[in-house]
Amino acid sequence: MSDLLTVRAVTHGVLKNVDLSAGPGRLVALTGHSGSGKSTLCHLVAGFERPDQGVVTLDGVATADITDWSRIAVVPQRLALLEQLTGVENLVLPALAAGRPVGAGVAEKVLDRLGVDVLAGRAVGLGSVGEQQRVAVARALLLGSALVVLDEPTAHQDDDNARRVIDAVLAAVEEGALVVTSTHDPRVLEHATLTLPLGTGL
Repeated sequence: MSDLLTVRAVTHGVLKNVDLSAGPGRLVALTGHSGSGKSTLCHLVAGFERPDQGVVTLDGVATADITDWSRIAVVPQRLALLEQLTGVENLVLPALAAGRPVGAGVAEKVLDRLGVDVLAGRAVGLGSVGEQQRVAVARALLLGSALVVLDEPTAHQDDDNARRVIDAVLAAVEEGALVVTSTHDPRVLEHATLTLPLGTGL
């Protein structure tokens, strides 16, 4: 199976000589203590930032140069939801902007799968942090993106809701997505195809 994502010789802040290759249908876990560079590497993989040196590519194209929003889906730590909009609107509008419109019914099913159907027709700002995080995960998984980048996706979840998130992520992996997630959660790590520890002299 050919590699989908390649990260080579990155030097960016605390990250040095990161070497990562991963193909579709994999769950890659980035681990390490606070400040080890997990979020920075998520930003580089997602194309939010460029490395000081080296390359970060998806199918041979620098992730920072990819303009098709449906190719890479992201759940940042700050979630980037529009809190005044409903859960459905937070899923439907980005899909429309990416040129992949979906109906409200499709969005509702994804929200229901993650246990946040209560926010389907309500402003997401009215939900708890955990509920908002699951709306953001639903948004990331909606379009079946080739690469999904999740920054601590279970950080605000209890066991039952963490299970919902993990099951949804594993379903995406089973369907061929490459998922890269920063985490220290053993509930996630037990399912990882590859674990990349950071801050250990890389």
